Amino acid sequence: MAEQTEKAFLKQPKVFLSSKKTGKGKRPGKGGNRFWKSIGLGFKTPRDAIEGTYIDKKCPFTGNVSIRGRILAGTCHSAKMNKTIIVRRNYLHYIKKYQRYEKRHSNIAAHVSPCFRVKEGDHVIIGQCRPLSKTKRFNVLKVIPAGSSSAFGKKAFTGS
Repeated sequence: MAEQTEKAFLKQPKVFLSSKKTGKGKRPGKGGNRFWKSIGLGFKTPRDAIEGTYIDKKCPFTGNVSIRGRILAGTCHSAKMNKTIIVRRNYLHYIKKYQRYEKRHSNIAAHVSPCFRVKEGDHVIIGQCRPLSKTKRFNVLKVIPAGSSSAFGKKAFTGS
């Protein structure tokens, strides 16, 4: 059975719960059938999405959301909200008069599926989807932990 974390009964709309067949041959998860999909674009479906018991209708792997449009990368700036993070993207803006660049940033709210564990400072890749709320139009597709060496191909300062 799925994790019931809300007051309303949570279920995946594409999975029939009241089946009379036991289905001894096929049992994808511990609780029986589970709907999950590959979002394509070269992103793997996380193991927690396939084997987990959470229900999230806004998850790109187990819910009713398709990824289309832009794929962006940034750093998790805030992870204090429930199933939402703020992704900070730093960039340089050219000032023609002074022939120099100035630092700027933009904050983007993104939905985090329960199959990901995101902390502040982690590098994330987000994909555009339909509007999920007033401010959320992106979904987390991949998390690269903060201490990982493969953080966007940048070389770390060795100190020598």
